[in-house]
Amino acid sequence: MKLDDLNQLEHKPFTAALGAIFEHSPWIAELVWARRPFTSAAHLHQEMMGIVRNSSPDLVMGLLRAHPDLAARIQMADHSVKEQQGAGLDRLSPELFEWFQTHNRLYAEKFGFPFIFAVKGKTVADIQAAMSSRISHTAEQETEQALAEIGRITGFRLAELLEEPL
Repeated sequence: MKLDDLNQLEHKPFTAALGAIFEHSPWIAELVWARRPFTSAAHLHQEMMGIVRNSSPDLVMGLLRAHPDLAARIQMADHSVKEQQGAGLDRLSPELFEWFQTHNRLYAEKFGFPFIFAVKGKTVADIQAAMSSRISHTAEQETEQALAEIGRITGFRLAELLEEPL
C-alpha cells in the first residue's frame, strides 16, 4: 500500500489497514486517522508513537500486555509469528525452550507485562542476552525500554506495509 492511498482512506478501512501494526491494539490506528495527511511513513510512525506515549498508564500497560511471550507456543498475530520465526524462536532445542519459558515467567512476574524485543535481524543469543540484562532494570526503565522496542517493531511493520523506509 502506498502512503497516498492510505491518506485517502475513510476511517474504517484506514483502521483495518493499520490495525495490526501495534499488537492487538487497533485503537492507535483509530486515533491517528484524524491526524492525516501524513507526509511520510516516518511521520505516520511518529504520530502513532506520540499517541502511545501520551496515553493513560492503563492504555500503555494494555498495549504492553498485548504482546506475546517470546518463543511461546500459542496463537499470536501474523506479524509476531513471522518475526519470531525469522529469529529462530520457533526452532529452539528443549533446553532453550525451557530457558525462555522460565525467563518469560520471571520477567512477567517482575514487570507485569511480557518481555518485548524487536527480534528482526537478531539471533537467539542476542535475545537471551537482552533478556538476561533487562531483568535487572527498574520498572520505570523497563517500561521505557519496552516502549522503545515497540517503536522498533512497529517501525519495521509500517515500513513493510507502506514499502517505504522510516
